[in-house]
Amino acid sequence: MSVLTLELPETLYQQLESQAQSEGVSLAQFVLSKLTRQESFHYRVEAIPPEIQEQEREAFARLLESAPAATDEEMAQFLAEREPVEPEPELSPEVIARLRQRWQSKGASS
Repeated sequence: MSVLTLELPETLYQQLESQAQSEGVSLAQFVLSKLTRQESFHYRVEAIPPEIQEQEREAFARLLESAPAATDEEMAQFLAEREPVEPEPELSPEVIARLRQRWQSKGASS
């Protein structure tokens, strides 16, 4: 965890300290909570309308159609030379196994 030292006007410090006490937490916890809420306020996940999803699927399909085809040997060479990456920490081993199975079944069907 990082440390941040701030110089606050006395009136602001007193207001924050009073609010923290009224919530029964330390000033540091109170300020951290306020900063976290303020930062997460701007982060929202919104659903993409179905018509936009379809437009993006069509654009992606056109992109794939325009891409040059690679032979099985070229694909195998590419995969052998690629830099391995670790899965994101949020992905459970079960999800990773399902994704790998799905990826392998897609490769086998093409």
